[in-house]
Amino acid sequence: MFETLRGEFPRRALLIAPFALAGAAVLAMRRGGDGDATAPVEPGEEVTIVEFDDMGRSQGEARRKKVVRTAGEWRKQLSGEQYYVTRLQGTDVAFSGTYFQLHRAGLFRCICCANAVFRSDTKFDSGTGWPSFWEPIAKQNVKTSMDISLGMSRDEVHCTECDAHLGHVFDDGPRPTGLRYCMNSASLEFVKA
Repeated sequence: MFETLRGEFPRRALLIAPFALAGAAVLAMRRGGDGDATAPVEPGEEVTIVEFDDMGRSQGEARRKKVVRTAGEWRKQLSGEQYYVTRLQGTDVAFSGTYFQLHRAGLFRCICCANAVFRSDTKFDSGTGWPSFWEPIAKQNVKTSMDISLGMSRDEVHCTECDAHLGHVFDDGPRPTGLRYCMNSASLEFVKA
């Protein structure tokens, strides 16, 4: 019996080794993509956002220095899931996030920098398992970029103030905009009105 197991082990190892090496390479690239966690960070450029108090009242436009931190600083501030979603462009598992079923009055802020990004009165049940909104709280507070990962082209949504990955926007939402801002719960912090 031991002779059979000994003979099968190398074959199994040969079959498993390429997958293990590929996984290790992906992890190394992810870690390498973070940059040096202790490297000095240059001050951010100035951006214009609209400030909101916790009741959702606009405080007007403001010029702010973009929030820039090292990977190590972000890791200290955020949970593992929040870091994965916001800094590594990850995605919550559908129907698992904190906010997809939340229906209270309030606003949603970026988990990384507290920039106001969405109001609860624009939130709707999209049936996707992620919190969905038909428009941001202010167009200045979010920005989009092209995401061609996973073999498809999508519009990725980022926080203007700190570049956190929030989610994606699609053109299959309700009126009045026809948009569906499909956000990750891990990228948001809800503030009750």
